Amino acid sequence: MKIDDIIDDFELLDSWDDRYRYLIELGRKLPPYPEAERTDMRKVQGCASQVWLVSATGGEASDPRLDFIGDSDAHIVRGLIAILLAIYSGRSASEIAQIDPAKVFDRIGLKEHLTPQRSNGLRSMVERIRTEARSALAVA
Repeated sequence: MKIDDIIDDFELLDSWDDRYRYLIELGRKLPPYPEAERTDMRKVQGCASQVWLVSATGGEASDPRLDFIGDSDAHIVRGLIAILLAIYSGRSASEIAQIDPAKVFDRIGLKEHLTPQRSNGLRSMVERIRTEARSALAVA
């Protein structure tokens, strides 16, 4: 799903109960995460829930494109992963470095509705994605 579509959908929902339900639904639509990738190496540190992220690179060697898949054992966190994948997946490593996800989370009003623990976990996921992008550029 495209991030603009997600933002539009959030803007249509009036209550935060509806927005949380939508967030959970986004998480349910994530593609299946391979069991073989549920390793400590793929686990995102700094998240209270268990979160796994894996990337694959393609495209131009000088500025590779990164595709991400992810999963969590928590429903709301799976929804956050879905939003992050909509923001970052399929973009070049240099684009990923320029994206500020806080603007997206501010637009949908999610930032102020996350617990401090989930906000920390979200920052950890973003940092992991950016680290993967920097690593892909370093190899290029």
